[in-house]
Amino acid sequence: MTWLSTGDAALAFADDLAVAREQLAEFDDELGDRYRALIDGHPDACVRTCRPGHLTGSALVVDSTGANTLLMLHAKFGRWLQPGGHADGDANLAAVALREATEETGIENLRIWPQPLHLDIHEVDPPGEDAHLHFDVRFLVQAPADAQPQGNHESRGLRWVPLDGVAALGCDSGLVRLAELGGEALERLPRP
Repeated sequence: MTWLSTGDAALAFADDLAVAREQLAEFDDELGDRYRALIDGHPDACVRTCRPGHLTGSALVVDSTGANTLLMLHAKFGRWLQPGGHADGDANLAAVALREATEETGIENLRIWPQPLHLDIHEVDPPGEDAHLHFDVRFLVQAPADAQPQGNHESRGLRWVPLDGVAALGCDSGLVRLAELGGEALERLPRP
């Protein structure tokens, strides 16, 4: 396994839910079973209208040193979050996470480790929509040394935060755990 970047064949759009199922193979626990039940019971699991919820992909974006993560102050939710979003029909959740990270940070040439780091099911209640679940599949993404975050309309700000400083921003326990797992993964993975 190796780090991937936009354009790699392994990040091609996939409408077959078997791709998402395969990406979840290492999660052989109760949480992973909940994701597989969603996939097996809902052929539209990658579409934002699927209820009780749908798959999403997000990214723990770290700087080139691996010491800091880039968080966004989400415009809709008013909280510090990692970049991520809806699959919009793409069952290749690594591709979803990389696409969303690129769009929401404005950083080009990001690289993604294709094995998910973390799973998190959480309820969202966005304005104008019914409350539903996001079955979020979270990946590690590394920015190049010259990264200049730009952000977009989905955030009110971007901030580099030390991996061990995520909790101090009042982030939820899932994001704190993701930052911990990201730090551990960076110690054992090859540099991109």
